[in-house]
Amino acid sequence: MDNPDQHVDCQSLAFMEGLYEEYLKDPQSVSESWRSYFASFEGNGDSGAREFQLGPSFPARSIYNASGFSGNGSSSMAAAALQDRVDQLVRLYRVRGHMVAQLDPLGRPRPHFEELDPDYYGFSDADMQKRFSSKTIAGPDTLTLGEIVEAMRETYCRTIGVQFMHINSTEKQDWLEQRMESTRNRLAISPQMQRKILQILIDATILEDFIFKKFMGKKSFSLSGGETLMPLLYLALEKAGEYDMNGVIIGMSHRGRMNVLINLLGKRPFEIFQEFMGTHPHYEQKRGDVKYHLGYGTKYRCDNGTEMHLSLCFNPSHLEFVNPVVSGRVRANMDRHDDHERRKGLGIMIHGDAAFIGEGIVQETLNLSQLKGYSTGGTLHIIVNNQLGFTTDPADSRSTTYASDIAKMLEVPIFHVNGEDPEAVAQVVNVAMDYRQRFQTDVVIDMYCFRYWGHNEQDEPMLTQPLMYKQIKAHPSVKDNYQEKLLKLGGITRAEAQAIAKERRSTLSEDLNLLKNDEIPDKASPHGTLAEVWSHYKGGLDSDLFKVDTRVPEPRLRELLAATIRLPDGFNPHDNVLKHNAKRQQMLDGEAPLDWSAAEALAYASLADEGIPVRMSGQDCERGTFAHRYAVVHDQETGEMYRPLQHVSTGQAPVRIYNSPLSEAGVLGFEFGYSLDYPDALVIWEAQFGDFVNTAQVIIDQFISSCEEKWEYLTGLVMLLPHGSEGQGSEHSSARLERFLTLCANDNMQVVNVTTPAQIFHLLRRQVKGIWRKPLIVMSPKSLFRHPRVVSDWSDLSERRFQRVLPDVLPDQERKVSRVLLCSGKVYYELEAEREAQGRSDVAILRLEQIYPLPENSLKKLLKQYPEGTPLVWVQEEPENFGAWRFLRVKWGSEFHGHPFSVVSRPASPSPASGSEKVHKAEQQKLVSFAISGELAGQAGS
Repeated sequence: MDNPDQHVDCQSLAFMEGLYEEYLKDPQSVSESWRSYFASFEGNGDSGAREFQLGPSFPARSIYNASGFSGNGSSSMAAAALQDRVDQLVRLYRVRGHMVAQLDPLGRPRPHFEELDPDYYGFSDADMQKRFSSKTIAGPDTLTLGEIVEAMRETYCRTIGVQFMHINSTEKQDWLEQRMESTRNRLAISPQMQRKILQILIDATILEDFIFKKFMGKKSFSLSGGETLMPLLYLALEKAGEYDMNGVIIGMSHRGRMNVLINLLGKRPFEIFQEFMGTHPHYEQKRGDVKYHLGYGTKYRCDNGTEMHLSLCFNPSHLEFVNPVVSGRVRANMDRHDDHERRKGLGIMIHGDAAFIGEGIVQETLNLSQLKGYSTGGTLHIIVNNQLGFTTDPADSRSTTYASDIAKMLEVPIFHVNGEDPEAVAQVVNVAMDYRQRFQTDVVIDMYCFRYWGHNEQDEPMLTQPLMYKQIKAHPSVKDNYQEKLLKLGGITRAEAQAIAKERRSTLSEDLNLLKNDEIPDKASPHGTLAEVWSHYKGGLDSDLFKVDTRVPEPRLRELLAATIRLPDGFNPHDNVLKHNAKRQQMLDGEAPLDWSAAEALAYASLADEGIPVRMSGQDCERGTFAHRYAVVHDQETGEMYRPLQHVSTGQAPVRIYNSPLSEAGVLGFEFGYSLDYPDALVIWEAQFGDFVNTAQVIIDQFISSCEEKWEYLTGLVMLLPHGSEGQGSEHSSARLERFLTLCANDNMQVVNVTTPAQIFHLLRRQVKGIWRKPLIVMSPKSLFRHPRVVSDWSDLSERRFQRVLPDVLPDQERKVSRVLLCSGKVYYELEAEREAQGRSDVAILRLEQIYPLPENSLKKLLKQYPEGTPLVWVQEEPENFGAWRFLRVKWGSEFHGHPFSVVSRPASPSPASGSEKVHKAEQQKLVSFAISGELAGQAGS
C-alpha cells in the first residue's frame, strides 16, 4: 500500500495494547514511530481503557514493519504479535480474496491488493516455513505460513470468490469457513459426473449451434458463452432431489430459455421449431407470445429417483418482474402441501447482471424473502454475468463493484464463479444449496461468462465492444475446454464425445424433419402437473359457467359473524375494537343492519367454513387502511395478536391475512404468482389507496391482464383498490378505472364498482365458488365503509346473488321517468340524496355494478321499463377523460338500444382530483345537482 492515507482497518487492539505494555516497561523496546505514537496518549489514563486510533501518521505497512519485533524473539508477546499478523492475513483473505479471484473467462486482469501479501505484514521469505496456529482454519492445528497462504489462495482466490464476511451471524460464517476451507473450495467429482457435465455442455452447445444455423437471423437469445448454466441447473435440481423436494419453479429472462426448455424441462424441440416457423397452434388459438417468453411445466425425475414438478415461469420483456411471481408460486405450492417449514419447494431465479442491479423489483423481491407472509425457505439466485448490458459497460450501469451487491442487504453468501470452470461451478452449487437448506435464506451464484453473440443474434456487438469481442471470437467454448481436460484425464475418448454430439444433432434433425413432413406428434401440456391442479377450472368468455350459488343460510351466517367478534378470555383489545364488536353484536341482535365490514368478514368466514382458503396481503390490511377490518386484534397490555377469522369453525380452511411491506409491484407480483398455483383459494391484494396501483403497472399490463391470452395461464386474483373522489387530493382519489377498462378485451378480467355490503359478499364468494377463473378488479370504497345508507339485510346475503346491474330503489310503475341516470360506486348515494332534496321522482338511477364484462342484456331488461327515447345519462365523479365514460362511449356510441346516451362529469383534466377539499365539495355538489336537474344532460362535462 503506497498511499500513506490508506490505513489498516484490521489491527487488533490486543496486539496494540501488548505493544503499549512493552513501551511502558522500556520505551526503547519499540521503534521510534511507535514511541512517538504512544507518547501522544500520555496522561489519558491506563491502557486498559485506552482507545487506540490509527491516524494518518501511521500507514498500514509501517504498523507491522515498525513494531520492533523481528519474529526471532523468545517472548510470548513477540509470538502473540506474529500470530496476530497471521490471523489478520487469514481474515483479509476471507474478506477480500474474492477481489483477486480469477473470475473472468476472458482472463482480463483483476486488481492487486497488498493486504493479501505476506510481506505487507512484515513477513519475509524465510518466515514462510515457520509454523503458526491454524485452529481458525479447517484442518491441522498448525501449519507453516506458506501452507496457510496457499490454503487461503486456493479457497478464495482461484476461480471461486466468496463474499460472506458481511454476514453478522458467527454461526453462518463458521459454517461457510469450515465447508469451503476444509476442501479448499473443491468438490470431489467422480468420472461419471464429469462425463455427465460434459454431456450437458455438448447438448447445450449443439442446440445453440443447430438453432443458429437452421433459423438464420431469427432471435433466440442464445446461451453461447454461458453454457455452464445448464450443468449448474442440473446440479441444483439433483441437490433438490437429495432434499426430497416436490417442486422447483424457475424464473428467467430471455437468454438461454430455449436451452432450458429443451435440455432441462424436456420440451420437444419440434414445438420450439414450430414457434420459430410461426406455425405453432397457440398462434392460431390465441395471440400467444414469442418463443423466448413462454413457460413450461413437467414432471422431473432426479438421478436418485425423486420426482418433482418442475416449472419454468413465463416471462415478459420486463426482465426481473418475474421474480416475485416465482416466489408467490413457490409459496402457494408450499401452502397447498402444508409445508409450513418451507423445506419441500425451491424457487430458482436466473438473472442478467445488468438487470439484477438495475431493476428495483429485485430489491422488492429480496425484501420479501424473510417476511412471514412471503418467505419460501430461500431462493437460489443465479446471475448469468455477461459482463455487459445490451451495449452498456458495467462502469456505466452500476455504482457498485459487483452486480450482486444489492443482495448483501440480506446478509447472505454471494458466490462469484468463473463459468469456464464447470467443476468450480459444481462446488459452488453444492455449498450454496446446502447453505440454503440449512439456514433457509436466499443464496446468490454470480457466474461470470460472456455473450458469444450480441444482445441477440441480430445485434452487432463489435459496434460498441470491439476489444472484448475480439477476445470472445478467438476464445474456445467451455465445452471444448472441458472436453480437452477430460481427454487428458482419460475420462472420455474423442470418439465418445463425437458420438454424443452426433446423437444430439440427429435428434434435433429428426424433430425438424417431422415438421417439414407435416408429421406433428402429440405433445405434453405446457403446464405439466400444474394442469391437474387447474383441471376443474375454465377460462374463455363469460357464460353460464359463472352462474353460481353464493347464498349462505341465515342461521349459519349469524354463527359465523358471532365467531368474528369472539375473543379469548383475558384478552384486552383496544377500545375501538370493542366498539366495532359491539356494533356487530347489534347486528346479531337485530338492532342494526349489516354494514360493509360485516359482509366482507362473512364472505371470508363462510368460504373458510366451506373449506376454501383465503389469502390477503397489502399495506396495513390486517386492520384495514380505514380501520374497518380488524382481522388481527392486538392485546393492549401484552401485545399478543389474535386472528378471529382463523377461529370461525372446527376444521375450517385457513384465512391468512398479512400486512405487506411498502411495496406494490413486488407484493402484487407475489400474489399473482400465488394465484397461479392455488386456484382453489381466494387470493387478494389490497392497495392502501387505489392510486398506489400506479407503481405496479408492469404486473397488471404484462401479467394479470394478458396471461391467458399470451401464455394460456388462468388467475383468479382479486385486487381491492380504494377508489372515489372524497376531497383527499389527486393521489388518493382514483384507482385509474380507465386504465383497467382500456386493457379489457375477450372477457380477460372483471372490473366492478359495487355499492352494497351484500354485493361485496356475493362477489367475493362468486370468485371462488364457480369454475370460471378471471382476475377481479374491485374499485372498493372508502367512505362507504361507514355510510348510513350502505347497509344490507340478512336476507340479502342468504337469499340473493350478485347483481351486475342494480335497479332503481323507487317503484317505476307509478311515476313518469324523464331521464335515467346510470352510475357506479359511491356517487350513487350522493345522487340519491340530491334526488330526494330536489324532490325529483321523475329521475331514475341505475347502478352499473359490473362494468366489465359489460352486462348489456341485464341493462337492456331494466331499460325496457322506460319509454324508448328516454335519455340515458352516465354520471361519474371522475373527470371526463378518467373513469368509465370513454370506454362506454366507444362501446355504445351516442345511443344505447333506443336511449340517447350522454355524460355528466367533471371536465377533462390531467389530474384526477383537486387538491382543495373546499373546491372538491363545490365541484361535487355542482355535478350531482346538474345530474338530477338535467341542466347539463347531453353535455360532456359540467
